[in-house]
Amino acid sequence: MRSAPSLFAIASHQPISLEQVRNCLQSHSGTPPISTSPASTPFESTSGRQSGIIDTPPAPPASEGQLSTATIGYLEAVLNNAESKSQARTALPARFAHFPFNISQPLQKFALKLYSFLFKEQRAINLSLVEALRGALKMNRQLSEQVSALQMQSREMSRHLAVLDSQLSSLNSSLEETSDKTNAEEHSLDRFYAVFEDEYRGSREEILSRLKVYLPLIEAANIGSDDSAILDLGCGRGEWLELLQAAGWKAWGLDVNRIMVAQCRSRGLEVAEGDVIQYLESLPDRSLGAVTGFHIIEHLPFPILMKLFRETVRVLKPGGLAIFETPNPHNFFVSTHNFYLDPTHLKPLPASLMKFIAEQQGLTNVQIMELRPHPESAHIVEKYQAIGVELAEILGQHFYGAGDYGVIGYKG
Repeated sequence: MRSAPSLFAIASHQPISLEQVRNCLQSHSGTPPISTSPASTPFESTSGRQSGIIDTPPAPPASEGQLSTATIGYLEAVLNNAESKSQARTALPARFAHFPFNISQPLQKFALKLYSFLFKEQRAINLSLVEALRGALKMNRQLSEQVSALQMQSREMSRHLAVLDSQLSSLNSSLEETSDKTNAEEHSLDRFYAVFEDEYRGSREEILSRLKVYLPLIEAANIGSDDSAILDLGCGRGEWLELLQAAGWKAWGLDVNRIMVAQCRSRGLEVAEGDVIQYLESLPDRSLGAVTGFHIIEHLPFPILMKLFRETVRVLKPGGLAIFETPNPHNFFVSTHNFYLDPTHLKPLPASLMKFIAEQQGLTNVQIMELRPHPESAHIVEKYQAIGVELAEILGQHFYGAGDYGVIGYKG
């Protein structure tokens, strides 16, 4: 295989192939440079060196991947030298300074003209190659500058990313600390509320007895199988789940109070811990047979209450059942006193309002079931008939009426 020629070969008007030009460029752009010593340049001879064709320092070592500044400077010097040597000669090369060319001046002039004529086309080609090489060198220099700029930007970006990564790590640590503190604060009252429920909600036996009124609704709706399970929101101590489990229906509960969740699990009940809305949003459409919630809706801000009903309708299967029980503010004792015993209650919810909300959010056949009337309510009219029957009835409704009510609806 032929070795790549030195760029100085251009200056001696020797023909150069494109393959030799490519090899010459490669010798200065990442591969070991080709030596320009007389022994390795086939176009040079002792007479050529004496005529001053070669007069450049040795090439500097090339860097891997791109031309160094020293290499670019060296190649520019070579090209400038080659360009100057490719110009039309004003004197014959030194190798012609012998007989018969040195006989007379006219013969030398004739020989010079003939020499210039014979190599005119080669000079043009060599000059074109010099321009092409100079253009390639300029492009390489520009690319080298762009690569250097990109490398600098990359280093700067790496520094910025390192700073951002450090800041992000610090922020994550802060968020984790904040989350831990918030979590601790959210659950700081769990024990208080568990004891409060035991004191004011009623005994387990009493609540089990009260909730049995809803069992016929579950049975009539033909739900509670594995593919139409029942979800009890704010399940508390788990009395409703216990009734459903005893009846053989598939059900599980959800509560945010860790102590109550632990109590339910200790009884063998399936209960998840979490936020009501977030949990509902995680469930697929039409995945439940029933959604229930006893004394939970009065704890919710109005926008969350609306979302609760909207999500309930979404997750219910067609024909699915929704039951929500809450204190009845129609009873004056409840709305003015009993309701506010629980410090986490927000505001009383009239039955007519809840019926309207349930219907607006997509439930059908919505009913209000009044619950837990005062034991003396049936005898109020008889007891107070002295003040008039109508007044006695009003007295009975507002002071002895139902303490709770349930809003019941179905998905059409």
